[in-house]
Amino acid sequence: MKHGEDDTAQRGRLAGVVKEEKGQPVEGVTVALKGTSFGTTTGPDGSYRLSAPAGSYQLVVSSLGYTSQELTVTVTAGETTTLPEFALAQSNQQLSEVTVTGNRSLNERPTSISKLPVASLDLPQSAVTVERQVLEQQQVLRLSDALANVSGLYVTSTTGGTQEELGSRGFAYGSNNTFKNGVRFNNGVMPEASSLERMEVLKGSAAILYGNVAAGGVLNLVTKKPQFERGGSVGLRVGSFGFWKPMVDVYGAVGKSEKVAFRLNGTYEQGNSYRDEVKSDRVYVNPSLLFELSPKTTLVLEGDYLRDNRTPDFGIGAIDYVIQESRSRFLNVPGASNATNQTSTTATLTSRLNDTWQIRGVAGFQRYDNELRTATRPVPPVTSPSSATYGDLTRSLQRTETNENYFLAQLDLTGKFRTGFLEHTVLIGADADQYLTNTLAYSGPTSATNSRVNVTAYDAINILNRSKVVAQPKERIGSFDALVRNLSTQSNTRRAGFYVQDLLSLSEKVKVLAGLRWSYQETPSDLYYHNTAANRAGTNKFGPLAGQLVNNRRYDDAFSPRLGVVYQPIKTTALFASYSSSFTPQSNTAVDLEGKPLPPSIIDQYEVGIKNDLFKGALSANVTAYRIVNSNQIQSVLPTDPRFQTAQTTSPQELAGEVTSKGVEVDIQSKPMYGLSFIAGYSYNHTAYTNSNIFENGSRLRYNPAHTANLSLFYNFGSTFGENGFLRGLTAGITTYYVGDKLAGRNPRTVNPADGKPWPTGTDANKFISIPNYLQFDASLGYTYDRFSVRVKMANLLNELSYNMHDDNSVNPIAPRNFSATLGYRL
Repeated sequence: MKHGEDDTAQRGRLAGVVKEEKGQPVEGVTVALKGTSFGTTTGPDGSYRLSAPAGSYQLVVSSLGYTSQELTVTVTAGETTTLPEFALAQSNQQLSEVTVTGNRSLNERPTSISKLPVASLDLPQSAVTVERQVLEQQQVLRLSDALANVSGLYVTSTTGGTQEELGSRGFAYGSNNTFKNGVRFNNGVMPEASSLERMEVLKGSAAILYGNVAAGGVLNLVTKKPQFERGGSVGLRVGSFGFWKPMVDVYGAVGKSEKVAFRLNGTYEQGNSYRDEVKSDRVYVNPSLLFELSPKTTLVLEGDYLRDNRTPDFGIGAIDYVIQESRSRFLNVPGASNATNQTSTTATLTSRLNDTWQIRGVAGFQRYDNELRTATRPVPPVTSPSSATYGDLTRSLQRTETNENYFLAQLDLTGKFRTGFLEHTVLIGADADQYLTNTLAYSGPTSATNSRVNVTAYDAINILNRSKVVAQPKERIGSFDALVRNLSTQSNTRRAGFYVQDLLSLSEKVKVLAGLRWSYQETPSDLYYHNTAANRAGTNKFGPLAGQLVNNRRYDDAFSPRLGVVYQPIKTTALFASYSSSFTPQSNTAVDLEGKPLPPSIIDQYEVGIKNDLFKGALSANVTAYRIVNSNQIQSVLPTDPRFQTAQTTSPQELAGEVTSKGVEVDIQSKPMYGLSFIAGYSYNHTAYTNSNIFENGSRLRYNPAHTANLSLFYNFGSTFGENGFLRGLTAGITTYYVGDKLAGRNPRTVNPADGKPWPTGTDANKFISIPNYLQFDASLGYTYDRFSVRVKMANLLNELSYNMHDDNSVNPIAPRNFSATLGYRL
């Protein structure tokens, strides 16, 4: 076992006391295991207690004004070893600050999201880990702030300003691809970043491990864990636009227990915005407990509560697919709100059965509640559509209520053993999860003049001149409370999977990873139409009359294979090639010409790359190239197709389309060297239709930037000027992130899907919007003295203006130049 690995199943403890020469206890002394991430500080009585995996270490004891000491120690699993008393001698020189950090490179770190206890260097797949130290240095507030550390990971859109939708390699992540501590996380709300221990990104297909996930990759957010050493911090972050955020993080043993430890993270956040009338407030609490049930078995219980209330914000508006440049224009109505509550619990039991096998079980529950009251996208008035050219648009109201219960059970068995000359690292697992989702949508009330029509309009405005008097609709909705129940959707998605994979070491230089997963999925959905005008008239676009219940049932299964080869000519370099597949189930209404449900689309992914640890592991440099092909994408059978005339359904579809994504990614990370550390990356992606009966072949899909680039530099002056009283606590950093050649709007069509005939040139209403390229440049400074710290950050120093967009109806500008400062105190 390598020092520094998170192996809580074989932990032991070290305990002792640190005093000065005259016998008085010394508080705040750093006690750390050299070359690992395990460390603590002494309490007021000079005592310390340090938990770490079993093994031999070099213990370092150091503090300002004293001469450091080292001692060889042995940690014994399940036991507490009391060490001799340390007597620190005063030094005539001030010592450099001791920073306890992990000692593993990007390619040496195993990732929990990969489920295999092996270094990334041994995997035929690109993986990136961003540690807590980097997140704190960059003062990451949202996940979008952390994108500057991972090539090819980007924001696709921020629909309504209430969430950050991420993607990579041409595919959106969504809730299926976003995990917290290995459990799916509903990304309809922005996750809290202050509680993160690290962020893991496993690029490419992960279907063999998690079933129904998109082909681009998966993201795992790992929260801070309990520790037996007492400690923590309190802080306050303030910033531009009235932002303020108090934070607390405390941990330690429960009482004087050597078997139970706790951790509690909590924040409150409130702020206005550079956007007119936009506000937010949120509360986050993350408690956790660690039980050492035996020297080989641990149980971690984690809770997570987030309440997030904010103003829904669909941005500044567009007219005929042209952005109406602004940073502050707000188009929503008074009283608009988006209220979300998300609660989750996770239990993780890990037990090392023997020297060969380990078992890990996870049980999780998540509750998600959301109530949205907002205006819809402003549209041209029905009576005068040409007036939209001058900015005259009509606003309507929408209201939805969603609650979702999510359950997960997962069991993984991992083992390392030999058969003859072959060395195996085996994963055998099974998982099952269930979504119980209820969504209630509202619509406008019945028109007073026509009982077959619903009133939808709220008012009319001019988005270019809000003071302009605009003719109002004849009938209007007065408030959100005037909306009436329209459609209830009750979904009960059930999934299960069984998987096995083996990393075979054929020799010291050649490894083969082979595996297979079988997934099963049920997606029943009940639609209940309420008593609105369209339903009473029988004209609801869904078909049923008022009060009618529609049952949709769908059953799918798929196999997801994986095969990869790793060649390591030297221990610090690996070349790899791999093939894997993933699948995308169709909607409940997707049926073929005979009215039968269509099977899932199978997506093939090919990946090659090279991983390097250079300069004795001080620098990791990885390059990956990939090609992802969905050769059986769903598309409609057009009315001009002869088969359409004999179809047994009005909307037949088939698996005949094709989308291809290809690209290159470069990731570079360094360890701290002479106080300097850096992260850099570049990605190129081209995702396009390569076979379509509606869109032009070769036309790119929206939301995926062709180019991203990132560079982050961080320098600790104390590593060079350690004896200088002022500079020893000073740090500085810069972060840059570039996004280029990104499209939004809607893909222009070559054929009218309504009649299957070609569009006359220039008559298709769909258009692309080219999003302005931008380079975001951030700078930060930090200073630490004793237990106090202050960090300041200036974001978007160049004041770049660009947008995150969904279609053309959520045009959200990025934040302008802004300032933040964080004051902290280490407990």
